[in-house]
Amino acid sequence: MKSCQVACYIALLLLSLQSSRAGTLAQFRTIFGDIEMELYDQDKPVTVQNFMRYIQSGRYHDGFAHRLVPGFVVQGGGFTITNRGTTNWTILSVPTDPPITNEFAVGRRFSNVYGTIAMAKSGGDTNSASSQWFINLANNSFLDAADTNNLFVVFGHILSGTNVLNVFSNFQYWTGAQSSNLVLHQYYQPPFGDLPLLYPSIVDSNIVFVDVTLLQVAVNPVAGGGKEISWNSAIGMTNVVEFTTNLPPVWNVLASTNGTGDRMGVIDNSSLQRRFYRVRVAY
Repeated sequence: MKSCQVACYIALLLLSLQSSRAGTLAQFRTIFGDIEMELYDQDKPVTVQNFMRYIQSGRYHDGFAHRLVPGFVVQGGGFTITNRGTTNWTILSVPTDPPITNEFAVGRRFSNVYGTIAMAKSGGDTNSASSQWFINLANNSFLDAADTNNLFVVFGHILSGTNVLNVFSNFQYWTGAQSSNLVLHQYYQPPFGDLPLLYPSIVDSNIVFVDVTLLQVAVNPVAGGGKEISWNSAIGMTNVVEFTTNLPPVWNVLASTNGTGDRMGVIDNSSLQRRFYRVRVAY
């Protein structure tokens, strides 16, 4: 990752009246702040598309971190809460699609180092990843080992939000004596043997929810001509919409705005029949 002006480029090569979508920036929203992840959709296409399907289908809605090992990994994508905020709340398993093919050897090789995201899988079964993901809280390159218990496929890396990862690494296993409210309970049955909680009580308000969304850029025609470029903005960061009429591109700024975390849009009233767009988030 370059220093100074690091950017996540979401390149959209679009004809003027053609609607298209791209989403290589994933946002993980937590009570501690947001994590922005760049996904390796060119190098790990099957893995990224699988992850995106779970997001876009709503199966991660009201999902939470169900496993946390400080200084190792935080894991989610396996369970959600239904009837959240009521006395009838219940934990449900995420409905899964068939497991995907392991892409560790596809495209560039990425190691399980600090700040990367990888797919969880079953021990002894290389091709068993489905809905569960984990974020590496340390350099865990041993997870790259070429055996059926490892070869965990990294499909993205963190662009912003290392402060959130540091909060996860500061959780403590509950002994009943420490002053910290960020606790881990080990006395619940697997898969909740390392369940992170905000306070030492198993109620839904103490669960660490992780809301996963995509930048999800779209270009659509508007009445009277022109096009609307819309996207899920990166909160608190400069979101820049750019265009070019040439390839190779010479990018020009169409609009620049501070992201709110909500879906945003700008109108391009140009009468040109051919323009290419991208949304750039500067870090």
